[in-house]
Amino acid sequence: MVTDPLADFLTQLRNASTAGLKKIKAKHSRMRGDVLSILKKEGFIEDFELKKDGKHTDFHISLKAGNTRNGKAITCIRRLSKPGLRRYVGVREIPRYLGGLGVPILSTPRGVMGGWGPDRAVA
Repeated sequence: MVTDPLADFLTQLRNASTAGLKKIKAKHSRMRGDVLSILKKEGFIEDFELKKDGKHTDFHISLKAGNTRNGKAITCIRRLSKPGLRRYVGVREIPRYLGGLGVPILSTPRGVMGGWGPDRAVA
């Protein structure tokens, strides 16, 4: 059985945004923290903080209402590279989403990056 924690996390964000929730809680991992940093920097979420509750460490995420027709900042979020089918792209092949309004998040040897350039690296 193969699990994909990052895809589960993205599904949790998508479902919370669709349901109109203001706050959600997600399990902690470094990759999720890097993705949340990019989403905050790009204006898709209000804020997030790391809280330890006994043995568990969780992210407490405040979702943001957007200027879209449905009032949500996150309207579409999906994972293209999956464990069963990895997708590798060169710097000139990074896709543009929603006419440049969307933000691709890439995992690279330099860390997790959002957007189109090395100056956008998180780690």
